[in-house]
Amino acid sequence: MGRKVTLATCSLNQWVLDFEGNSERILRSIEMAKAHGAKYRLGPELEICGFGCADHFYESDTLLHSFQVLRSLLEAPITQDIICDVGMPIMHHNVRYNCRVLFLNRRILLIRPKMAMANYGNYRELRWFSPWRQRRQVEEYFLPRMIQEVTGQDTVPFGDCVLSTKDTCIGTEICAELWSPSSPHVQMGLDGVEIFTNSSASHHELRKAEQRLDLIRSATTKSGGIYLYANQRGCDGDRVYYDGCAMVAINGDIVAQGAQFSLSDVEVITATLDLEDVRSYRGEVCQPRMEAEPKPCHRIKVDFSLSTCDDVHLPTHQPIRWLFHTPEEEISLGPACWLWDYLRRSGQAGFLLPLSGGVDSSSTACIVHSMCVLLCQAVQDGNPQVLQDVRRLVGDASYRPLLPTELCGRVLTTCYMASENSSEDTCSRARDLAAQIGSTHMNINIDMAVKGILGIFSVVTGRRPQFRANGGSHRENLALQNVQARVRMVLAYLFAQLGLWSRGQPGGLLVLGSANVDESLTGYFTKYDCSSADINPIGGVSKTDLKSFLLYCVEQFQLPALRGILAAPPTAELEPLTDGQVSQTDEADMGMTYSELSVIGRLRKISKCGPFSMFCKLLHLWRDALSPSEVAQKVKHFFRMYSVNRHKMTTVTPAYHAESYGPDDNRFDLRPFLYNTRWNWQFRCIDEQVSQTAANPRSSEELSSSV
Repeated sequence: MGRKVTLATCSLNQWVLDFEGNSERILRSIEMAKAHGAKYRLGPELEICGFGCADHFYESDTLLHSFQVLRSLLEAPITQDIICDVGMPIMHHNVRYNCRVLFLNRRILLIRPKMAMANYGNYRELRWFSPWRQRRQVEEYFLPRMIQEVTGQDTVPFGDCVLSTKDTCIGTEICAELWSPSSPHVQMGLDGVEIFTNSSASHHELRKAEQRLDLIRSATTKSGGIYLYANQRGCDGDRVYYDGCAMVAINGDIVAQGAQFSLSDVEVITATLDLEDVRSYRGEVCQPRMEAEPKPCHRIKVDFSLSTCDDVHLPTHQPIRWLFHTPEEEISLGPACWLWDYLRRSGQAGFLLPLSGGVDSSSTACIVHSMCVLLCQAVQDGNPQVLQDVRRLVGDASYRPLLPTELCGRVLTTCYMASENSSEDTCSRARDLAAQIGSTHMNINIDMAVKGILGIFSVVTGRRPQFRANGGSHRENLALQNVQARVRMVLAYLFAQLGLWSRGQPGGLLVLGSANVDESLTGYFTKYDCSSADINPIGGVSKTDLKSFLLYCVEQFQLPALRGILAAPPTAELEPLTDGQVSQTDEADMGMTYSELSVIGRLRKISKCGPFSMFCKLLHLWRDALSPSEVAQKVKHFFRMYSVNRHKMTTVTPAYHAESYGPDDNRFDLRPFLYNTRWNWQFRCIDEQVSQTAANPRSSEELSSSV
């Protein structure tokens, strides 16, 4: 009958500037799409060069090598008889654009530049690209000579246009355009475009997947149509993890879903759909409600059909229910996949983790264990790339991982770094957890190194600092804590570099950090201590979420040692013990709880609150638990800590981005690091409001509702 179409969309684990690897993965996805009968293949954003090239986009080499890959794709036999939609940067009239290139049978059909840039949060697209502002307009693009030689074309259409095949009409969106208030699919749908495609590089954040799904459902619920969504997967060289979730929707229903977290470098999902379902839906829902005649889309006619004449017996895909991961599952899977990409592409032989027996470092250990679980499952499922990478990592061409605990012993070394201020409880908790996950574990005593450093200081100055518990000042107490913390960092890197050498094994280890997002906000860590590492899988996760994650791990991975870790109060153990027990706790040192910090962090970053507006909002949020003066004290204390310690964020370990209020300096959170820490004007406004509220209790409600 000629009305059913089979379409393919992809999630690819591309790597910045890995032109050879990226090209191979693109070709593999096209081959898989054709094997399933697809006549249209959609890939993720900027898939040829990798999305995260950043300032490499300024380099002419990036443009040149992208065109070289495009030429190889055009020439490849596997790309024949299927419309291929690939992403790459292109310069037109000396302006750089983020583009989709659509080609068929060695001829380029059109080049579609991105029209809405992502320029917030993790994204700085306007630094490298210009948006195409000329809606419904098309220009001629003069192809480079290397492409002309293959296609026989001098120029191709460049701009806001759609493809008109013999049987349907296809329009393109690129990533952020779906999130735009004036998404192109709206006008395209009103002009009869039946298939929308979206090539994306959308990163993972906890609880974000539902937003993405709602937008795609909404796009086809309002005006009907088929929507193909492609997304990048993996760590392409930076702090974010692209989480896949390729999907196909029709008329508000999801009919095909790709994995959100997977170790497969190439995932292709296909769907066979009936164009008449779109036409019937629009005939009832949309046509009677058209209010204005849209400006027509510029159509590129293509002598090609997505459907076949004898498709009456071809089954179509039916609606499915999307399965969302819980936040605990997301923490288990996202950072684990990110760690695996980083490890296998870094050329290192494993990880070294300072394991203190607390929630944070235990969470990092559990994420590595989760990575090992995923690797064993992938090998069991027959993933040849994972098996090849694991064998290269452990240096054994015949190795086959079967048990996660055994694999964990090969790739993870944990060490408990004890001092005279450490308790036996934390030591035993670290030891028990290491035994249950299977890591290679060491106990290291740092007292000798600490005394050696303090001895040097005493010889030079003639003075010996003391802890506060022994009569020392605050300055002495803090300095003595920092010495212990920094010695741990030095030892961590020493054992990471030479630990395998001492066992007669090749390679080095990546040092893992374990500072959570809330501690980073306040700077509750020592600069250049063992929070300074190569990478940090939990640096964007709140303490509250980490505790929930560990509860999940108790049952999911059968790790009962975590129960004792969760029951213990968080402590740095840098001050002397009292009767053998910990006298120092993190929340007492910080002057607020971790749950309070999570609220403050969201107000600071997401709600864009300064001290006064934060006070006004918290006055309402915390009115049942704290008085106005107590709220004011909390806000002032936070901003003093934040501003005093903000300089630490310039050196913080690169962390997995998981939260929309992360303080990742100069990437996600652009703020100064030298502040007037007195906040005179701001705090005076708070004090005046506290006084006013005390005189007129009703004013607090009025103020909090108006801010």
